[in-house]
Amino acid sequence: VQLQASGGGLVQAGGSLRLSCVASGSRFRINAMEWYRQAPGKQRELVATISSDGSTKYLDSVKGRFTISGDNAKSTVHLQLNSLKPADTAVYTCAADYISFGPSTVVGRAWGQGTQVTVSS
Repeated sequence: VQLQASGGGLVQAGGSLRLSCVASGSRFRINAMEWYRQAPGKQRELVATISSDGSTKYLDSVKGRFTISGDNAKSTVHLQLNSLKPADTAVYTCAADYISFGPSTVVGRAWGQGTQVTVSS
């Protein structure tokens, strides 16, 4: 399974961005997808998770501002970032827990490339 992320950019405080992450491969099922972020000099933190049943979880500091959503048919997850703050500046990376069905069944975790989100004050 491969993940391709897109949608980062530069925005002023209070603005919005939409990140997308598309999973590709053959014969797989996504169990959960997550967005992480890492700011310079800080540890990576889990921002949002969406499970296959549609349930979601958020980092406390983004609750009410960020929304994670999924399109199972397109194996895509979006992260809508609203009311952005300079503190949200980071490299955002998507990840997926998956099961692939081939000659053998593989339970794995895939990571996309990071996308930079920069919020100016």
